[in-house]
Amino acid sequence: MARNATNKTLTNARKVKSDEFYTQLSDVEKELKHYKKHFKGKVVYCNCDDPRVSNFFHYFSYNFEKLGLKKLYTTCYKNQDRDMFSRNDSEKAIYLEYEGHKNKNQINIPDPEEIGICNLNSDGDFRSQESIALLKKSDIVVTNPPFSLFREYVEQLDKYDKKFLIVGTWNAITYKEIFKLVMENKLWIGVNSNRNFSGFIVPDHYELFGSEARIDEDGNRIVSSNNTCWFTNLDNTKRHEELILYKKYDPETYPKYDNCDAIEVSKVNDIPLDYKGVMGVPITFMNKYNPEQFEILGLDDHTLVYPNWRGRGPDLNGKAIYRRILIRHKKI
Repeated sequence: MARNATNKTLTNARKVKSDEFYTQLSDVEKELKHYKKHFKGKVVYCNCDDPRVSNFFHYFSYNFEKLGLKKLYTTCYKNQDRDMFSRNDSEKAIYLEYEGHKNKNQINIPDPEEIGICNLNSDGDFRSQESIALLKKSDIVVTNPPFSLFREYVEQLDKYDKKFLIVGTWNAITYKEIFKLVMENKLWIGVNSNRNFSGFIVPDHYELFGSEARIDEDGNRIVSSNNTCWFTNLDNTKRHEELILYKKYDPETYPKYDNCDAIEVSKVNDIPLDYKGVMGVPITFMNKYNPEQFEILGLDDHTLVYPNWRGRGPDLNGKAIYRRILIRHKKI
């Protein structure tokens, strides 16, 4: 019940275009440690981040020399100011460019004010010409983009052929535009997802309810969810871990769907090790997906092999099954 409550909060926020969820430093550190090799000599762009409060800026500025970064850009939308959640109409969109600290042995987090915060001419929206100009100069984008604009945000990253590591909701996997990139091997799930997220910082007007909502020791209001993950096109070791399978196929355990020649596998760990045909698996499969072990054929209404499902998924014994990804073994 508590999980459903907090997930509902995130879903409602996406619907009403209220995107005031801020990633905690612990979650940033926990994920970024798996990609250190990708950042040497690169320009990083955090284009949804006020450097005065962003934990992404905190991480990259503090670890600038350790990662071997070339440059760090941050921009934020005009309605943000130092307290993160102000809706002050007079607030300017800001921009910061950081090229490292002269003191290579610094022990403090760089102060954005001392580095030199500049005002943007536009509103700082990631779609503005100023933001796109910075995007073109960058190699890797790392941030927590607006939930309500996630499709458009990822579309832009793909258009400009950028590497990225971004936070999103798990259900975004099922968006037609996102799953197309999964099929094209242009996007996959990061290392930490769902229960491995410690929660988002939310503003004062968000109601806290359920066992997964709390106030931390610093007074931050935290909402946790089991419906959050990282999306990326940066390679990581987890992506190449082979899923260990131990069950063998038999027709009674794995019935075929009514409307297509594929078998139902209700749990990812129950994928039969010896079945050569098409299998329908839950979307949680994406957290275990190894492209060297499995081939993805489609998802519901955008499947390559069964286009007549029309968005509702396969039928089993006269009943519709919740969304299924179609896969098959590569090594059999």
